[in-house]
Amino acid sequence: MNRKNFIHKTLLAASTSLIGYAVFARIQKHKMMKESLETPTQKTSKTMKTVLHKADTRGNANHGWLQSRHTFSFANYYNPERMNFGLLRVLNDDIVSEARGFGTHPHRDMEIISIPLEGDLEHKDSMGTSAIIKQGDIQVMSAGTGIMHSEYNANKDKPVKFLQIWVFPNEKGVTPRYDQITLDLDDRKNKMQQVLSPNPEDAGVWIHQNAWFNMTSLEAGKSLTYPLNDAENNGVYAFVLEGEVTINGQALEKRDGFGLWDLAHLDIKANSNTELLLMEVPMQ
Repeated sequence: MNRKNFIHKTLLAASTSLIGYAVFARIQKHKMMKESLETPTQKTSKTMKTVLHKADTRGNANHGWLQSRHTFSFANYYNPERMNFGLLRVLNDDIVSEARGFGTHPHRDMEIISIPLEGDLEHKDSMGTSAIIKQGDIQVMSAGTGIMHSEYNANKDKPVKFLQIWVFPNEKGVTPRYDQITLDLDDRKNKMQQVLSPNPEDAGVWIHQNAWFNMTSLEAGKSLTYPLNDAENNGVYAFVLEGEVTINGQALEKRDGFGLWDLAHLDIKANSNTELLLMEVPMQ
């Protein structure tokens, strides 16, 4: 082989080798990228998130016949940082004077829950319902396409105290409905008593939303664990009705509110005799 042919073949072989290496490298890179895309990524564990609302930071409305504390923005109380907790829109702590109350007014596309704490609350609505609810009862209205109702203190000698709670529904335009039940208070002593759920067949009343409410009366020193029904999508807003309690390391007092999400369960310990309401709701 002459020198010219030798150099030509050597350069051709080197060129072919370099091209082959480049192609090989490109194939390997593509393969690695494909394997990376095809391999399921490990889910990172969520970090628990919380929001604390101390009792004395709530909105305050005093209308003479009505004293109301608003956990979230309502009526004349507006705080852009306290509009709601997930789909929990309203948590009002109301005291209504003797024989006074809310005149007939409308609601639409909202799940409205009333929980009497003291006294008797009289209810009338455009569906023809006339009822009185008292401590141990729980009342629910699905406002749906529209409802008119009134609420009055049925007592002439003492105020009525109750919680008014609104939850956004998961469906608009439903047929309005009313329901109320009487609960056995012994069923919440040192344990959770479910008072609301999304299922008409479950304990308590039901609403058009993936939400669960539970109440408990804990003796001092007693502990409970509350596992979320839907930990992937829901959070829990805890509201202390009476006493002192620690939830997931946070000490709480009467009428404090504590929201938690991105967690699987709540660890609850009563530091004194405690009444507690847990509201598990979707976060969006």
